[in-house]
Amino acid sequence: MTEPEFTRHYWSGVTLVSDWRPGSPLLWQDAPDAEARDLGQRVLAAEPYHRLSYSWHGVPPEHAAHFGWSDEELAARLGERRSKVTFDLEPHGDTVRLTVTHDDFSPEGEMHRAISGQLDGGGGWPELLASLKTLLETGEPLPEPVPAAPGRLTTAGGGGSRGC
Repeated sequence: MTEPEFTRHYWSGVTLVSDWRPGSPLLWQDAPDAEARDLGQRVLAAEPYHRLSYSWHGVPPEHAAHFGWSDEELAARLGERRSKVTFDLEPHGDTVRLTVTHDDFSPEGEMHRAISGQLDGGGGWPELLASLKTLLETGEPLPEPVPAAPGRLTTAGGGGSRGC
């Protein structure tokens, strides 16, 4: 989950870059030839094979265009506090259980809705974790979603709705 080449496969082409030490930045690289961006995320805990936790980014301006937010809506969302995501790994019989906890949101904030896949355009943790699960089981992530109709997504292969 921390290797840049692996994260690119299930994070829809985004590479997560860090040395994974508590306090270190977690950078986002949107394309292999793009410069890694610091969105203000910091590693909070890193216990290999047990726990990884980091602060979650605020709302980047490109989200406004993606979700169709007005300048006023973007300004309101930029005031939300940073949340926290934690990945816990634990033995589960012959396999490993992954638990993802994303918490500490601003009350009534839009980030919770965004990471839950509740905004138009879908996505969020449900889609990302489904892609990770598929990658681990088959060696290939889910296909990138393509817009089908307002408020609905389909897979590139036409596999039906992927809204959450």
